[in-house]
Amino acid sequence: MTAFSAPDGTQLAYHVLGDGGGAASDARGLPPVVCLPGGPMQASAYLGDLGGLAAHRPLIMLDLRGTGGSAVPEDPASYRCDRLVDDVEALRRHLGLGTMDLLAHSAGTNLAVLYAARHPERVGKLALITPSVMAVAVSVDGAVRREAALLRRDEPWFPTAFAALEEIVAGRATAASFEAIAPFAYGRWDAAARAHRAAEGRQRNDEAAAAYGAEGAYDPQATRAALARHEAPVLVLAGEADLNSPPAAVAEVAELFPDAELVVQPGAGHFPWLYDPAGFVAATAAFLA
Repeated sequence: MTAFSAPDGTQLAYHVLGDGGGAASDARGLPPVVCLPGGPMQASAYLGDLGGLAAHRPLIMLDLRGTGGSAVPEDPASYRCDRLVDDVEALRRHLGLGTMDLLAHSAGTNLAVLYAARHPERVGKLALITPSVMAVAVSVDGAVRREAALLRRDEPWFPTAFAALEEIVAGRATAASFEAIAPFAYGRWDAAARAHRAAEGRQRNDEAAAAYGAEGAYDPQATRAALARHEAPVLVLAGEADLNSPPAAVAEVAELFPDAELVVQPGAGHFPWLYDPAGFVAATAAFLA
């Protein structure tokens, strides 16, 4: 783990996976890929090595402020997504990178697109993995989520989970409802998926998560306009069975960029590197090569 200072003095941590050693490139001369976790505001540990992607490029896993090895800031309002852009820029400068390839997952993609909108000249390639749609205001209705959920109808846990989903879509959600739909996030609800899910509570900063998307965090119209001028190549990857980020909604995200490739990973849920590591790495490594 290595630390650096954010503009407000908060000490932030990152982890280097692969043969990067914290330098601007590895022994092969390959620059790192900076990875932004989701949650929102979950420590980067849940990303693992992204299914083995670290064997292809060194990965810089950032712990956002208040998560993992990063310090809690003095100002809780600094957890807001748009304010975290300055932390990402501070990391780029710390690494000595003129431009950087950026990979983000889920809620972390909101931060990635805000960074790309504010600093387009600093982004080489941009990979958005099962992206959130908050920063660009793509709507996802209940019917689209049901369609994705029904792909899992043959699973033994499906009746309970689907009933909970119906409660959520109808606006009658409870904490138990959200817990019951957890299997939908994974392409396989096996022991590895259960362990991954169980670790989430220990890795996530709930106070920070509540502030992440607070009022003022997003300006979708301005962000969309900036992304329409974004010249760098973009990978937008969806999981076929992901009801959090359904392929139809993810396709709309891809359409916001002039040069975007949409990949839908068969059978995958919200964490595609866990379901089919080889398939995930093949798609992302080819894009980042």
